Amino acid sequence: MSSPARLFRRGSWAETSRIAAVLREETVGGALLLAAAAVALVWANSPWAGAYETLRDTRVGPASLHLDLSLGTWAADGLLALFFFVAGLELKREFVAGDLRDPRRAVLPVAAAVGGMAVPALLFVLVNLGGPDGALRGWAIPSATDIAFALAVLAVVSSHLPSALRTFLLTLAVVDDLLAIVVIAVFYTASLSVLPLLMALVPLAAFGLLVQRWGRRGGRRAPWWLLLPPAVLTWVLVHESGVHATVAGVLLAATVPVRPAEPSHAPDRDARRTEAAGPPAQAMAGGPGAGRGPAAHLEHLLRPLSAGVAVPVFALFSAGVAVGGLSGFAASVTDPVALGVVLGLVVGKTLGITAATWLVARFTRAELDEDLGWPDVLGLSLLGGIGFTVALLITELAYGIGSPTYDHAKVGILTGTVTAALLATVVLRLRNRRYRRVYEAEHVDRDADGIPDVYQRGSADG
Repeated sequence: MSSPARLFRRGSWAETSRIAAVLREETVGGALLLAAAAVALVWANSPWAGAYETLRDTRVGPASLHLDLSLGTWAADGLLALFFFVAGLELKREFVAGDLRDPRRAVLPVAAAVGGMAVPALLFVLVNLGGPDGALRGWAIPSATDIAFALAVLAVVSSHLPSALRTFLLTLAVVDDLLAIVVIAVFYTASLSVLPLLMALVPLAAFGLLVQRWGRRGGRRAPWWLLLPPAVLTWVLVHESGVHATVAGVLLAATVPVRPAEPSHAPDRDARRTEAAGPPAQAMAGGPGAGRGPAAHLEHLLRPLSAGVAVPVFALFSAGVAVGGLSGFAASVTDPVALGVVLGLVVGKTLGITAATWLVARFTRAELDEDLGWPDVLGLSLLGGIGFTVALLITELAYGIGSPTYDHAKVGILTGTVTAALLATVVLRLRNRRYRRVYEAEHVDRDADGIPDVYQRGSADG
């Protein structure tokens, strides 16, 4: 009789190594994000608040191309396009060459992402039914998880989280980021100009052809800057069409091949590692060496820029909100919009992710991995309630900068994020002793071949 399927199974060594490297960069980016948000909050509530608003609203760019945008808008439309480009590369790599190409592995993070978006949106709508006109436009605000922020919290509270849980958290966040960009494109496009959108297909196709040629030349030896003109032109035309310009980042990512154009010949030691790691290893191996396709090269180049520059700068321009002391904070956080955001992030995310996980277990008759329990699912679900970057972006699109509702929603985002982080801290700290044992077992390498023993005993297959 076959053993039951396992949820949160340990992945292959290649996938685990790659995700560990990604999470290290995102954790550093999360620290910068927290610092930028703190600076913005302090600045916006200081005697120099006027200077903050002046800087945020300063317009630069050619008016003839309708690109005389404020610095805050450049951060939201331009820098976050890079963020979504990297997220698109990550998701494509996961489903084309990563462990999630197996539908049995993909179903859990996808279902959890859908549940983690639907329930918060439903709670927000319920709280704001019958409210002021336009309040319901913010229904999608509590829908997305901020992976950088969540990992910064995770680094503080539980540095020994098992690899399966880290992988699940990253994949969940990437999937709901991409679902969020679909929501932005469909529900937050005020007016659509079809001609620029059709014209954007030309530079988009040119980018796809160039990136394939760039990949065939090995990435590192080819002039990567040749990819910039069609990418920028695609962004400009999507922006001109009325669709939010960050959608261009996802479209561009979709054209990037994941697998290398030609098979590479790794040294014997690397061949041993990829053989033990499983089929995805050739395409997913870490380091700027053999077996990596154009998506891996571009992600390696751009992730530090996305996590370390784009997202923190966006936070600097978007997180600043004048609270107005304790009385002002109380008035803001009890506004139905802010209350809907808080409930969506803290309660909705937790219910949505946990319920989706339970439903997957129920209908697939799968069991949690023997090292984990439902409190671990609860802790990760609370981490999923840390919403910041995409939530701030949707707030701007829903209500417009400077309106009272916009400020109330930002207070709700900050309150909900901090509350979810504190609750996740309590749950995960209570489980940290168990995590330490699993973490230590995952790093035992008795034969000193560079691959922990658990990845060579078939444990990756459950």
